[in-house]
Amino acid sequence: MLEASLVRNFSHSTFVFRGFPELQKQRRLLALPFSVSYVSVLLGNALLVYVIRRVESLHSPMFLLICTLCVVDILVVTTIVPNMLLGLLFDWDQISLGGCLTQMFLTHFLSSLESTLLLAMALDRYVAICHPLHYAKIIDSSMFVKLPLFTLVRSGSIMATLVALAGSLQFCASNTIQHYYCDHMALVSLACDNTEKNSAVGLAVIICFVGVDIPLIFFSYIKILSVVSRAAAATSEDRWKAFHTCGTHLMVMMCFYLVGSVTFLSHNLNIYIPTDVNTFMGLMYILFPATVNPIIYGVRTTEIRNGFFRIFKLRAKKIVRLKVSPAAKGQT
Repeated sequence: MLEASLVRNFSHSTFVFRGFPELQKQRRLLALPFSVSYVSVLLGNALLVYVIRRVESLHSPMFLLICTLCVVDILVVTTIVPNMLLGLLFDWDQISLGGCLTQMFLTHFLSSLESTLLLAMALDRYVAICHPLHYAKIIDSSMFVKLPLFTLVRSGSIMATLVALAGSLQFCASNTIQHYYCDHMALVSLACDNTEKNSAVGLAVIICFVGVDIPLIFFSYIKILSVVSRAAAATSEDRWKAFHTCGTHLMVMMCFYLVGSVTFLSHNLNIYIPTDVNTFMGLMYILFPATVNPIIYGVRTTEIRNGFFRIFKLRAKKIVRLKVSPAAKGQT
């Protein structure tokens, strides 16, 4: 009885990450693909931010939302990948409870912010295509005040509650997190307290973001496709481009939401997923959108692509002028 009480009063203050338990002997090899992925995320998103900032014609609401999405992708990936690479390469895989809760809040908050941005982008396109005459009235400067406020209230309050509930638990059993970052339910599953409230808040997160954002995004794209397909002035090429663009965006979004929902709900609904698979899905939920978004919203967007070529053509001309000038001076 006394021994049980002592165990109950004890709580771990540090935790150890053990993602991919079946691949522990090859963990240093795992660092290579994740390093390449991280570098591609940094380069792709940073380049897109640079182009949007430099080209004045891209300073419209839609492109500013894309720019913000790129910044969020860089931040959320940086929250987990450098720490994970240190663990894979140098076995620096310990984290304090405070550090774990901080990483948990940042990861889930930034992911929810990405969801809000995807919703805002879908609604922006819906208004631009379905209600073009009212676009300037609906999407005005006040929207850029309302959107951050809405995001902070929704994401900040929900994620702060999620983390506060997790931080109040006692962790008196294992201190091994079967993941490579502090996912909410991966940490909560180690608690020796009643975790019904944590599970309930986890489900509320799914309902609040997936249950609200997905239907609105889906409805927006369906309406866009409907308007484009019925437009008398639209050519078959325009229709195909609209279907292809909307379809690609929806597929990327569905991957983001589907993988995130499965990793969140697997603990809540006691769905068994092998640890290696669950770890991989949890990482892809963060890495996949951040890797493909610069391609989907950058390379495949004509205005951004033209802006990119314009910047680097100007750079090339400046370099040629600088090379020619000294040569011309030498001849005089």
